[in-house]
Amino acid sequence: MAQRYTAAFWNLENLFAPEGYLDREPWIAQRMANDLKGWTQALFDRKLDQLTSIIRQIDGGRGPAVLAVCEVENAYALQHLAQRISITLGRPYAVVHADAARDKRGIDTAFLYDTAALGFVDGSLFSHWVMRSTGTRDISQATFRTASGNDLIVMANHWPSRSGGAHESRGYRMVAGETLGYWHRRIWETVGNDAAILAMGDLNDDPFDESVSIHARATRERSDVVRATTAPQFYNLTWNYLEQQSADLTSKTRTLHGTLYYKGDANIFDQILASRGLIKRGLPLRVLEDTARIEAFPEMIDTKVSPGPIRFGLPKGAAATNIDQNGFSDHYPVSVVIEER
Repeated sequence: MAQRYTAAFWNLENLFAPEGYLDREPWIAQRMANDLKGWTQALFDRKLDQLTSIIRQIDGGRGPAVLAVCEVENAYALQHLAQRISITLGRPYAVVHADAARDKRGIDTAFLYDTAALGFVDGSLFSHWVMRSTGTRDISQATFRTASGNDLIVMANHWPSRSGGAHESRGYRMVAGETLGYWHRRIWETVGNDAAILAMGDLNDDPFDESVSIHARATRERSDVVRATTAPQFYNLTWNYLEQQSADLTSKTRTLHGTLYYKGDANIFDQILASRGLIKRGLPLRVLEDTARIEAFPEMIDTKVSPGPIRFGLPKGAAATNIDQNGFSDHYPVSVVIEER
């Protein structure tokens, strides 16, 4: 009988430990002092509750087998989120995380996983630097093993932002794409070209942008990925959810054109890329392409200007103005199902 695992990704939008967290790196405390002014324990707890309320609904209320995340400050925040998910779902979730001390705001990529479904392979956590002159971002890589002994390599991405302009900053994301593509090739060389690899993340570019399609070698052409023998490509599942119908709290059907909205305009930055080893026939793990989706639950969908996700925000010294305690994140989660035979 086939076993199914849901893999998901979510940009948690500035999940920082409370303002008074004593073990915060001094440079992060200084850089983030204004944003975190008024970020109380109560607001931190409320944000965790809001995030957990969404994560628990993924996979029909069972929660994801593995969740890649970005924009989280540290292990403290991750562990508290994992504890809440574990209590809510009644299964122990664990954290795989390496501190991204090189990010200019100290925000990390990481993984939370259901220990009843998957095991983490010791020694398999790697951080790949995406270099730029003003700071770096990490691509985190970890290997998870099923009870049947099959390995799934997951790569959590958070590429450089469009700060300063999409055109002006595009080179940084091209470097990120090259970095992902390089490590894809290295996995092929060390594990084999049928390695099951799932790269997920907030790429800060759309699937048709050069950083993704050329530099990361992520294509919508399935046959090209399967036929590749020397230069690996990713199959970009994001094309499956360029447009999606979801109902808001008023039961009105809304058409989503992205995983985030900025000033009413949609982008589909949150992407899912699958290696040849997840789409080639006859292998033990296979991604179910049609299941790739935006996880947009009714309570998340803004009913005002655009159907974007409702943000939680940071206080910036004025929590009453800048925090929406009924919000979640400025990104929707995305997910896909992997079947094991």
